[in-house]
Amino acid sequence: MRSDNTTFKRTVAAFVATVMFSIPLAAVGDVSRSEALLKELREAPSEDAAKRALRDLQREWSKSGSAAMDLLLTRGRDAMQRGDLAEAVEHLTALTDHAPDFAEGWHSRAMAFYRQERFGLAAADLERTLALNPDHIGAIRGLGALYENLNRPVLAWRAYKLAETYYPYDKEIEEALKRLAAQAVGVDL
Repeated sequence: MRSDNTTFKRTVAAFVATVMFSIPLAAVGDVSRSEALLKELREAPSEDAAKRALRDLQREWSKSGSAAMDLLLTRGRDAMQRGDLAEAVEHLTALTDHAPDFAEGWHSRAMAFYRQERFGLAAADLERTLALNPDHIGAIRGLGALYENLNRPVLAWRAYKLAETYYPYDKEIEEALKRLAAQAVGVDL
Protein backbone atom coordinates (compact mmCIF):
# COMPACT_ATOMS: atom_id res chain seq x y z
CA MET A 1 0.00 0.00 0.00
CA ARG A 2 2.83 2.39 0.83
CA SER A 3 4.36 1.81 -2.61
CA ASP A 4 1.09 2.70 -4.36
CA ASN A 5 0.83 5.94 -2.37
CA THR A 6 4.40 6.93 -3.33
CA THR A 7 3.74 6.14 -6.99
CA PHE A 8 0.53 8.18 -6.87
CA LYS A 9 2.33 11.19 -5.35
CA ARG A 10 5.08 11.01 -7.99
CA THR A 11 2.48 10.79 -10.76
CA VAL A 12 0.61 13.81 -9.41
CA ALA A 13 3.85 15.76 -9.03
CA ALA A 14 4.87 14.93 -12.61
CA PHE A 15 1.44 15.95 -13.89
CA VAL A 16 1.51 19.27 -12.02
CA ALA A 17 5.02 20.00 -13.31
CA THR A 18 3.95 19.22 -16.88
CA VAL A 19 0.90 21.48 -16.65
CA MET A 20 2.88 24.32 -15.06
CA PHE A 21 5.43 24.28 -17.87
CA SER A 22 2.84 24.14 -20.64
CA ILE A 23 0.53 27.03 -19.71
CA PRO A 24 1.45 30.71 -19.91
CA LEU A 25 2.70 32.12 -16.62
CA ALA A 26 1.24 35.58 -16.80
CA ALA A 27 -0.09 37.59 -19.60
CA VAL A 28 2.89 38.25 -21.85
CA GLY A 29 6.42 39.28 -21.27
CA ASP A 30 7.46 42.02 -18.91
CA VAL A 31 5.00 44.92 -19.11
CA SER A 32 7.45 47.52 -17.83
CA ARG A 33 10.03 46.32 -20.38
CA SER A 34 7.43 46.64 -23.16
CA GLU A 35 6.52 50.16 -22.02
CA ALA A 36 10.18 51.17 -21.97
CA LEU A 37 10.70 49.76 -25.46
CA LEU A 38 7.60 51.56 -26.77
CA LYS A 39 8.95 54.82 -25.40
CA GLU A 40 12.36 54.08 -26.91
CA LEU A 41 10.73 53.35 -30.27
CA ARG A 42 8.65 56.54 -30.29
CA GLU A 43 11.61 58.70 -29.27
CA ALA A 44 14.30 56.97 -31.31
CA PRO A 45 16.87 59.49 -32.59
CA SER A 46 17.58 57.49 -35.74
CA GLU A 47 16.13 54.86 -38.02
CA ASP A 48 18.66 52.28 -36.78
CA ALA A 49 17.75 52.94 -33.14
CA ALA A 50 14.05 52.63 -34.03
CA LYS A 51 14.60 49.32 -35.84
CA ARG A 52 16.53 47.96 -32.87
CA ALA A 53 13.79 49.04 -30.43
CA LEU A 54 11.09 47.52 -32.66
CA ARG A 55 12.99 44.23 -32.92
CA ASP A 56 13.39 44.11 -29.13
CA LEU A 57 9.73 44.96 -28.62
CA GLN A 58 8.59 42.24 -31.01
CA ARG A 59 10.86 39.77 -29.23
CA GLU A 60 9.35 40.81 -25.88
CA TRP A 61 5.80 40.44 -27.18
CA SER A 62 6.63 36.99 -28.54
CA LYS A 63 7.23 35.61 -25.05
CA SER A 64 4.16 33.72 -23.90
CA GLY A 65 5.61 32.49 -20.63
CA SER A 66 5.31 28.87 -21.80
CA ALA A 67 7.80 26.87 -23.84
CA ALA A 68 4.96 24.87 -25.40
CA MET A 69 3.09 28.01 -26.49
CA ASP A 70 6.29 29.59 -27.80
CA LEU A 71 6.84 26.44 -29.87
CA LEU A 72 3.35 26.72 -31.38
CA LEU A 73 4.06 30.35 -32.26
CA THR A 74 7.37 29.40 -33.87
CA ARG A 75 5.79 26.55 -35.83
CA GLY A 76 2.98 28.79 -37.02
CA ARG A 77 5.37 31.51 -38.14
CA ASP A 78 7.67 28.98 -39.82
CA ALA A 79 4.74 27.49 -41.73
CA MET A 80 3.67 30.97 -42.80
CA GLN A 81 7.18 31.74 -44.00
CA ARG A 82 7.15 28.53 -46.07
CA GLY A 83 3.81 29.56 -47.53
CA ASP A 84 1.88 26.74 -45.88
CA LEU A 85 -0.92 28.93 -44.60
CA ALA A 86 -3.25 26.07 -43.68
CA GLU A 87 -0.60 24.57 -41.39
CA ALA A 88 0.15 28.02 -39.97
CA VAL A 89 -3.52 28.53 -39.11
CA GLU A 90 -3.64 25.08 -37.45
CA HIS A 91 -0.67 25.82 -35.18
CA LEU A 92 -1.83 29.35 -34.40
CA THR A 93 -5.39 28.20 -33.68
CA ALA A 94 -3.99 25.68 -31.21
CA LEU A 95 -2.03 28.55 -29.67
CA THR A 96 -5.04 30.87 -29.36
CA ASP A 97 -7.11 28.00 -27.93
CA HIS A 98 -4.53 27.20 -25.24
CA ALA A 99 -3.31 30.74 -24.56
CA PRO A 100 -6.29 33.05 -25.24
CA ASP A 101 -4.64 35.98 -23.41
CA PHE A 102 -1.48 35.91 -25.55
CA ALA A 103 -1.88 38.79 -28.02
CA GLU A 104 0.92 37.68 -30.33
CA GLY A 105 -0.86 34.40 -31.07
CA TRP A 106 -3.93 36.30 -32.29
CA HIS A 107 -1.81 38.73 -34.30
CA SER A 108 0.13 35.95 -36.02
CA ARG A 109 -3.06 34.10 -36.89
CA ALA A 110 -4.54 37.35 -38.24
CA MET A 111 -1.57 37.62 -40.59
CA ALA A 112 -2.13 34.06 -41.80
CA PHE A 113 -5.85 34.73 -42.35
CA TYR A 114 -5.02 37.95 -44.19
CA ARG A 115 -2.66 36.11 -46.52
CA GLN A 116 -5.44 33.58 -47.16
CA GLU A 117 -7.71 36.53 -47.99
CA ARG A 118 -10.04 35.58 -45.14
CA PHE A 119 -10.45 39.21 -44.20
CA GLY A 120 -13.32 38.83 -41.72
CA LEU A 121 -11.34 36.35 -39.66
CA ALA A 122 -8.23 38.52 -39.91
CA ALA A 123 -10.21 41.54 -38.67
CA ALA A 124 -11.61 39.58 -35.72
CA ASP A 125 -8.13 38.42 -34.70
CA LEU A 126 -6.70 41.93 -35.05
CA GLU A 127 -9.51 43.20 -32.84
CA ARG A 128 -8.69 40.55 -30.24
CA THR A 129 -4.98 41.43 -30.46
CA LEU A 130 -5.72 45.09 -29.79
CA ALA A 131 -8.10 44.25 -26.94
CA LEU A 132 -5.22 42.40 -25.27
CA ASN A 133 -2.46 44.84 -26.30
CA PRO A 134 -3.75 48.26 -27.45
CA ASP A 135 -0.18 49.31 -28.36
CA HIS A 136 0.43 46.42 -30.76
CA ILE A 137 1.96 48.24 -33.71
CA GLY A 138 1.72 45.23 -36.03
CA ALA A 139 -2.02 44.90 -35.38
CA ILE A 140 -2.61 48.62 -35.93
CA ARG A 141 -0.63 48.46 -39.15
CA GLY A 142 -2.51 45.30 -40.08
CA LEU A 143 -5.81 47.14 -39.71
CA GLY A 144 -4.48 49.78 -42.07
CA ALA A 145 -3.61 47.15 -44.67
CA LEU A 146 -6.94 45.40 -44.18
CA TYR A 147 -8.96 48.61 -44.57
CA GLU A 148 -6.90 49.60 -47.60
CA ASN A 149 -7.54 46.22 -49.18
CA LEU A 150 -11.27 46.63 -48.52
CA ASN A 151 -11.18 50.07 -50.17
CA ARG A 152 -11.84 51.97 -46.95
CA PRO A 153 -9.21 54.71 -47.41
CA VAL A 154 -10.26 56.94 -44.50
CA LEU A 155 -10.10 54.08 -41.98
CA ALA A 156 -6.85 52.81 -43.52
CA TRP A 157 -5.29 56.26 -43.32
CA ARG A 158 -6.34 56.66 -39.67
CA ALA A 159 -4.86 53.27 -38.74
CA TYR A 160 -1.60 54.04 -40.52
CA LYS A 161 -1.49 57.49 -38.92
CA LEU A 162 -1.83 55.89 -35.48
CA ALA A 163 0.87 53.34 -36.31
CA GLU A 164 3.14 56.21 -37.35
CA THR A 165 2.92 57.68 -33.83
CA TYR A 166 4.53 54.48 -32.55
CA TYR A 167 7.07 54.00 -35.32
CA PRO A 168 7.80 57.26 -37.17
CA TYR A 169 10.64 55.74 -39.24
CA ASP A 170 8.52 53.08 -40.96
CA LYS A 171 8.87 53.73 -44.71
CA GLU A 172 5.91 51.51 -45.61
CA ILE A 173 3.61 53.48 -43.31
CA GLU A 174 4.94 56.72 -44.78
CA GLU A 175 4.23 55.48 -48.33
CA ALA A 176 0.75 54.28 -47.37
CA LEU A 177 -0.10 57.66 -45.83
CA LYS A 178 1.02 59.45 -49.00
CA ARG A 179 -0.88 56.98 -51.19
CA LEU A 180 -4.11 57.43 -49.19
CA ALA A 181 -3.89 61.13 -48.33
CA ALA A 182 -5.94 62.46 -51.24
CA GLN A 183 -8.77 59.97 -50.63
CA ALA A 184 -8.68 60.20 -46.85
CA VAL A 185 -8.12 63.87 -46.10
CA GLY A 186 -8.73 65.54 -49.44
CA VAL A 187 -6.57 67.76 -51.60
CA ASP A 188 -5.49 71.30 -50.73
CA LEU A 189 -6.23 73.83 -53.46
